[in-house]
Amino acid sequence: MISPEFIEEVLSRVDIVEIIEPRVALKKTGQNYSGLCPFHTEKTPSFSVSQEKQFYYCFGCQVSGSALKFLMEFERMEFIPAVEMLAERVGLEVPKRDQQASTETTRRRKTIFEILGQASAYYCEQLREHPSKERAVGYLKNRGLSGEIARDFALGYSPPGWNNLYDTLANSNFDRDLLIESGMVIENEDKTYDRFRERIMFPIRDLRGRTIAFGGRIIGDGKPKYLNSPETPVFHKGRELYGLFEARKRNAKLTRVLVVEGYMDVVALAQFGIGYSVATLGTATSKEHIERIYRLVPQI
Repeated sequence: MISPEFIEEVLSRVDIVEIIEPRVALKKTGQNYSGLCPFHTEKTPSFSVSQEKQFYYCFGCQVSGSALKFLMEFERMEFIPAVEMLAERVGLEVPKRDQQASTETTRRRKTIFEILGQASAYYCEQLREHPSKERAVGYLKNRGLSGEIARDFALGYSPPGWNNLYDTLANSNFDRDLLIESGMVIENEDKTYDRFRERIMFPIRDLRGRTIAFGGRIIGDGKPKYLNSPETPVFHKGRELYGLFEARKRNAKLTRVLVVEGYMDVVALAQFGIGYSVATLGTATSKEHIERIYRLVPQI
């Protein structure tokens, strides 16, 4: 049995457009791609593929699904061969796991994604509304960033205080142990408190646009200057690249990637029209980074 967790990991790395486009002629129409539906006869395109949502839908015959379902339906592939094909494409090996354990793991991962998504929304709100927001806004303006670019990268602000985010997330009835496992709060000597305080927050997003971690830049003096989320069930910094989701969103046909040093470099370059840069997360550019980029573009 292939675990749901592994399938989710494969689908988070696959680009559905790259799977469908060799089999169906697609044309960029707004945020999505469209073409003639391969599952019924039609003369006017009603088949839509969303790169952002990694999902296809036909307005004519109502078929829909992920890259995995498309392979199974279009190529008449069985489930396991289809998973293996996608996994090989993104450099993963299919594991075999206990179904009960994997179900619990999947539940925990899903909840962690929800926690991180709410944390990102909270930080964005604080950048707009917190009484001390001017420190953060002033820093971003001094670095030459516009409000529009801050919005596009979902930049946020973690205000002063030890329990702001913790209290907000706890009120949403998340389990305390999952708040800790998500990396957003720290437990130390029976005290639980926010990991990030008084920092500009950079959400790190996967190819599906889900927040998987954060980088925080301190405002003013203090150490460390940049603080990253720890390794979690949904975040492994040695293979992730900041800005990759945004680069693909800005470039329908991404053909090259510029690797730069840090978060601010990526955001500033995007503001001035260079929307294809990414940054490693406080680590050297690894073999896994390079392999991942070359699966997406021909030039680094």
